[in-house]
Amino acid sequence: RSLTPRPGAGFGADETQFVVADIIVHQVQGKWVAGINPEVIPKIQVNRFYAGILRGGRDGGGTPVSQQMREARWLVRNIEQRFQTILRVAQAIIDHQSRYFDYGAMAMRPLTLGEIAAKVDLHESTVSRVTSRKYMATPRGLFEFKHFFGSHVETAAGNPCSATAVRALITELVSAEEGERPLSDIKLTRLLEQRGIKVARRTVSKYRDALQILSLIHI
Repeated sequence: RSLTPRPGAGFGADETQFVVADIIVHQVQGKWVAGINPEVIPKIQVNRFYAGILRGGRDGGGTPVSQQMREARWLVRNIEQRFQTILRVAQAIIDHQSRYFDYGAMAMRPLTLGEIAAKVDLHESTVSRVTSRKYMATPRGLFEFKHFFGSHVETAAGNPCSATAVRALITELVSAEEGERPLSDIKLTRLLEQRGIKVARRTVSKYRDALQILSLIHI
């Protein structure tokens, strides 16, 4: 009776942290559009009383109040600019991955930070910071910005195919397999090749592990 029924409770935080989307994606006249979630924008504005003092000419330009007012306005402008940058990056991602929003994971295209940086005319490190721990609410679910970036594999036609699309195709093939004849990594590799996607068996094995799909020895 003296033992605790929840021995692990003392090692973890009880507070649940919820993810709030920074961007909300919706469709307008057939086009996918990004919009800033108003709930994540800080409610900051310059104090009207002190702004009125400065407008009335009752405070010199070099006083502490004037300096603090300039800093306050600088802070507000920087916050606005930050969210405009997030919006630009999000829209560039959405434009690149528009087919994903239409057709799902199998339509995901390869994408790198450098490609988005070139589109929005920002440094790649800036794009990396903007997309870190930022989330996008879409009709297909809530995703981190990083979800839309990924490596690629070559197809038989020489066109790149995103790793996300390959994983989605593997999931579809496995879900359609016969119960008594499960697909091995080698068989999946051959089926992918029949669809024009050339990947190594070890790559298929890696994707299966990531999808938590057991690998079997049957062919």
